[in-house]
Formats: sequence, C-alpha cells, structure tokens
Amino acid sequence: MNILDKIIVDKRIEVTLKKELIPTKQLENSVLFDRPTTSLATALRNSDTGIIAEHKRRSPSKAVINQKVSVQDVALDYESAGACGMSVLTDGKYFGGSLDDLLLARASVQMPLLRKEFIIDTYQILEAKAYGADVILLIAAVLTRDEIKVLSEFAKSLSLDVLLEVHNLEELEKSIMPSLDMLGVNNRNLKTFEVSTAVSKSLSKHIPDDFVKVSESGISSVEAIKDLQPYGYQGFLIGENFMKTENPGASAVTFINELKNEP
Repeated sequence: MNILDKIIVDKRIEVTLKKELIPTKQLENSVLFDRPTTSLATALRNSDTGIIAEHKRRSPSKAVINQKVSVQDVALDYESAGACGMSVLTDGKYFGGSLDDLLLARASVQMPLLRKEFIIDTYQILEAKAYGADVILLIAAVLTRDEIKVLSEFAKSLSLDVLLEVHNLEELEKSIMPSLDMLGVNNRNLKTFEVSTAVSKSLSKHIPDDFVKVSESGISSVEAIKDLQPYGYQGFLIGENFMKTENPGASAVTFINELKNEP
C-alpha cells in the first residue's frame, strides 16, 4: 500500500466521524456558505505569473517544512506578493493542517483559496464552501470517472472552481469533462516521490485548451516556469519552495518579482 492509499483509508474513517459530529445543515448555515466565490481559473487566465502559493506545515515525504509561521501572515504576504491564489492544506494527520487554517486565511485575504485535501465525499465540498474556499482539488488517482463527475458537478453547483490533479495519461483521459475548470499535472511520482517537470511537458498536448493547465510540484525556480509556459501552462502550484524558508511571504515576493522581470 503506497502513501496515497494509506491517506485515503484514513480519510474515509475521518469523514465518517465528521459526518456524525457536524450535520450538513450546520455547514450550510455557516456565515461563509453564501459568500460569493472568486474564480482561480479566471485569475490564472488573466495573470502573467500564474503563481498559486501554498501553506503547508509538513508532508509525508518531508517530516517538517515550517511549523513556525502563522497562516494569516503567510496569506497576507502571498497576496501582497502578487500570487494569483493560495493553496491551504487542511489534512491534519499527514500534513499538519486543518479547516481552521482555511478559515484564518479567508479572514485575512480576498484572493482565491484552494482547499488542498483528499476529497472522496460531497461532505468535504460542503466543508470547503463553509470554511471559505473558492476552489477544491480532486485527485484522479483515488477517484473513478463517475466519482469525479459527481464531486465536480456538486462543487460547480456551489460555485466552486475545480482543479483536477493527474499523474499520467491514463488518469487524464478518464477525467476530462466539462465540470472541471483546471487540469493540474503533478510532477511528483506518488510511488517513488521523484519529481520531474517532464511529466507536465508530455501531458500538455493531451489537455484541451478549454481547461487552464496547472503544473504542480517540483517548481523551485523561475527557469522551470519559463520552461513550462511554452507548453501552455498558466498556473504553477508552488508548495515547499516558499514554505521551507524562514519567511515564505518574502520568498514569494522575490520569486514573483524575478519572474515578472525575466525577459
């Protein structure tokens, strides 16, 4: 069983428990549930940098990334740095995140927020909406085509953008459907944790232009982005590169300024 399989087994147990604790009605009655959402896909289409900056404390592959900084400070700094959106990890067991992180980020900034989570149930999409997300992530590796359809259509009914993540051509081909806004290619092999942007390049020609193309993982330099832009990528999810530094916001400012000034 690889790490992703393990996470999903635990996630099913977690979601079952949460459903018993907090009824869907309670989520639907939350203050943020009726908040108008902001489209990340639109922001990426209109941006010349396309940075989605992440808040992530730790991960299964790297025990600790950054436990010191506050999510509000990071969110404010990312927004003022010019990021198109922010990805907030809400998984507790493996990534040290929580829905409260999403709530705190939402209270601090206007930019689109992505709930980065292992979504297997519509209940988690209601949670995302109730806690102020604008976008949800679906991972093709853990979902069937029918599940992707049900979850993405439910998200769209709540005016949430959908970013679908794939790792290979087989996942991409089973996933393409009108209820998605963005197709993300994860450059990290989930079995070996090796990272290569060659994956984004090889899959780019198979992604229809109706979708915003997003490259995820292993993007740690301006050169990597410049290298991927000719392949049609408009979004770049940067996870650990900013968070592993003392001041993620300052790192994002430096990076985005360099990207803007690069010919």
